[in-house]
Amino acid sequence: MADYVGARAARREDARLLTGRARFVAHGGPPGAAHAAVVRSPIAHGRLAGCDVRAARSAEGVLDVMTIREAGSLRLPCVMIAPGQEETSYPALAEAVRYVGQPLAVVVAETPEAAHAAAALVEPALTGLPPVIGVEHALHPDAPRLHAAYPGNVVTDFTMGDEDCETVLAAADHVVEATFRFGRVSPFPMEPRSVVADCADGELTVRISTQAPHHVREHVAEALGLAVGRVRVVAHETGGGFGAKEHVYPDELLVCLAAVRLGRPVSWTETPGERLTATLASREAVHRARLGFDRDGRFVALYTDIVGDLGAHPSNVGISPFAVTATMLPGPYRFERAAARVRGVVTTTTPTGSYRGFGQPEATWTRERLVDRAARLLGTDPVELRARNMIRPEELPVASRLWQRYDSGDYPEALRRVRALATAFAPPVGDGRRRGIGYSCHVESTGLGPSMAMRAMGMESGGFESALVRMEPDTSVVVTAGVVGIGQGIETALAQVAADRVGVPLERVSVVLGDTAATPYSPVGAIASRSAALGGAALIRAAARLRERIVAIAAHRLEVAPEDLEPDGDAVRVKGDPLASLTLREIAVSAWRGWNLPDGVPPGLEERVTYDPADFTYAYGAHAAAVAVDPETGAVEVEGYWAVNDAGVVINPAIAEGQVRGGVAQGIGMALTEEIVYSADGRPAPGYLTPTAREVPEIVVELMETPSPVTPGGMKGIGEAGTIGPPAAIGNAVAAALPEIADLIDRTPLTPERVWSWLNP
Repeated sequence: MADYVGARAARREDARLLTGRARFVAHGGPPGAAHAAVVRSPIAHGRLAGCDVRAARSAEGVLDVMTIREAGSLRLPCVMIAPGQEETSYPALAEAVRYVGQPLAVVVAETPEAAHAAAALVEPALTGLPPVIGVEHALHPDAPRLHAAYPGNVVTDFTMGDEDCETVLAAADHVVEATFRFGRVSPFPMEPRSVVADCADGELTVRISTQAPHHVREHVAEALGLAVGRVRVVAHETGGGFGAKEHVYPDELLVCLAAVRLGRPVSWTETPGERLTATLASREAVHRARLGFDRDGRFVALYTDIVGDLGAHPSNVGISPFAVTATMLPGPYRFERAAARVRGVVTTTTPTGSYRGFGQPEATWTRERLVDRAARLLGTDPVELRARNMIRPEELPVASRLWQRYDSGDYPEALRRVRALATAFAPPVGDGRRRGIGYSCHVESTGLGPSMAMRAMGMESGGFESALVRMEPDTSVVVTAGVVGIGQGIETALAQVAADRVGVPLERVSVVLGDTAATPYSPVGAIASRSAALGGAALIRAAARLRERIVAIAAHRLEVAPEDLEPDGDAVRVKGDPLASLTLREIAVSAWRGWNLPDGVPPGLEERVTYDPADFTYAYGAHAAAVAVDPETGAVEVEGYWAVNDAGVVINPAIAEGQVRGGVAQGIGMALTEEIVYSADGRPAPGYLTPTAREVPEIVVELMETPSPVTPGGMKGIGEAGTIGPPAAIGNAVAAALPEIADLIDRTPLTPERVWSWLNP
């Protein structure tokens, strides 16, 4: 039998995706589906006295109009609850308006055109109030108070790490410090948020573009007062999620309510304009950070004051991206002390939430930019300074100063490899541009899952994963798992694991995902680089049990001990006796007919395992970027990019490399082009620049494999690895190219205007 784990098997999803046979929610609902349009607030802050919907209700084709009168009781829960967070849920529709784009009403009509035309007729009665944009404004003593529960607009304020960190910092031989600001960015999946809800015979079926079908089912059922068993959630292909689709949104919930009210299917798809105002953004924060080190360049202490912009209210994940920033600040280095203060602040902007990397690109930027500053102060090579302070392989596993227990790896080797790749690069010369190479290193928290640890963190969710594996009478194998496909290739990866562990050809394995009526329960779904690490681990254990059952049946029928048998392709044979064997088909037929089974073995060939990990896993990487900067315009071009990543055992190298490359492209966007900018009155500026093929160079990816001792199979997550390193590597590269402004490079994105202004104060 072939070894499928580690092979570059072709992604089976691509056959559908590349031939137009893939099914997306936005393709539309069933025949007779109605269509919804959302009426949104045009102002950032105010009070809603009511909505005049008379003209909309009488418009042609309109079936229903819902305002706060019809839907004011609907609320959605926050899954992550921060210390001191008083409000643990938020309304789908509310009288208090706190961001442009906040839903005010929903119109349902026979066609999309009729729904949007009628929505334009709704007249909300709004009283405007002063907006609050940016955390500095929100923290000002004279700023308007946005929530009665949060004095000073601060939702939470807590510290993490060593209490004496600042004392140790003060005694360090050298300290570098900086204030860093991160632009607000928007997840931008190819498939927009979409939902088709249908209520018939007392059951609600929700077809939705989501990363977490079971999560959506629970929240929809709770909000609408339905029994969970009467709600079915189906995710089809889900063309990208990136964290933005890890929960159900108010507008999606309102579509479900409309289906219940009308008793017919209702469809809604987000427009491009709505994405910038309604879909949760991320990253916006201010870090005031200090790194202390001795005269030999040995890191002593790292302290960061993190102020994160939560937007109008805590979202489903609330403060957790900023808390993850804090916990991952030490990265791959030794520190005597490390600590962080974390504050979450409300503003009159779209709520913020998950985005690929989940706070870790920000942590990496802050730490790695400070490391480069330390190297300049000491006159030391920045790569050598990093290597001098890195945790060595023989020191692992080890707990960081911020409570993360790194499991395995060779951090210095990744850095050595990426430097060898980058220094071999020969850039063009003679075009008047200034060039530099920058580096960044990180450790990535992956495999979110220990349920009790999640509870201790304030998460109202478990983290286990389940998998079911079944061998049919014809020896085909069906895998059913709770994680969902969002373009990351998990269907192919799970098939490879099953083929290896059960011992059947890959083409004989099918994988079922994304339907709460058919798949095992997944508390949080395909988020946090956990699908292969946890879903794959559950499958490995289930496959082992299935294999044990197959061998037990064969041993009983052949009248030998199980240890006397060995798999041999499509048969199980007695060791040393090639004539004494049973085919897998004979065993499977016997099992499904209940014939001649050993005592205690039930009919059938099916095993289900739930895996709740003992701890997180920790992937890591080292990145290098080569940039060219035009000093006349401030334009930055990334000419070369290299990433060395270790995610433990790699199921499919082609998929893993693709995940890293896609993440790097998103990281380049954060570094150079992407930002949602608000005007003084709280309106997001039109346009949003994602990187194109012009901005993304060839990305060279090299994989290392250090198995995790935590997870069956040794896998770690890789879904977010590519996004974490690029902003810091590019920032350091620009600083290397322009040493005269190196200490001014303090925010993302590095737009031409910003770079030019630093060069021309």
